[in-house]
Amino acid sequence: MSKIAETELYAPIKAWLQARGFEVKAEVGAADVVAIKAGQEPVIVELKTGFSLTLLQQAVARQAVTDAVYVAVPRWKGRAGWKAFSGNIGLCKRLGIGVLSVRLKDGAVEVHCDPVPFQPRKSKRRKAQLLKAFARLDGDPNTGGMRGEKVTVYRQDAEKCAAFLRQNGPSRGRDVAKGAGVEKATTMMRDNHYGWFEKVETGVYQLSDSGVVALADAD
Repeated sequence: MSKIAETELYAPIKAWLQARGFEVKAEVGAADVVAIKAGQEPVIVELKTGFSLTLLQQAVARQAVTDAVYVAVPRWKGRAGWKAFSGNIGLCKRLGIGVLSVRLKDGAVEVHCDPVPFQPRKSKRRKAQLLKAFARLDGDPNTGGMRGEKVTVYRQDAEKCAAFLRQNGPSRGRDVAKGAGVEKATTMMRDNHYGWFEKVETGVYQLSDSGVVALADAD
């Protein structure tokens, strides 16, 4: 299959703009496509065969001229293509850039978003979760940008439960919760995510051999 050229996008985009009453010209100054209509902001469309950082940089640069800036790319293919494409739509919305896709087989143009200022919707629930996790994380045990396993609030709580059991021996979940300061100690020991706990009897847990080793490594 031959490689798509940016020039293949021009005719469908021009026809789409003309159908909306714009006069259209290509390669005006630094812009790929410029469309003019009396009484309206000029429209600029940047053409690319796929999303790229260069495309977004060009579109942002055109915002110094007009707020009506679009990017146009060929229509995606397959589920993976749509997933990547939809992610880029979200990014363009945050930048205030419109997104057009062109179906090359028939020249159909689809508008996925218009170039309007982005108004982010804040999630009170996510904010509360973030602040709670920050407050509960003891110290600053991780390094920003690190890869691999990170120290989480959950792991720190598991370590507190394990430390309590090492000091006090087999214990009831409610006693571990109170003594270790971990509200969900019983659930945590029952789930045994790290393999550190063993059930002695109903509601009673002790350290496993793996838990002993893990605490020794942490000391």
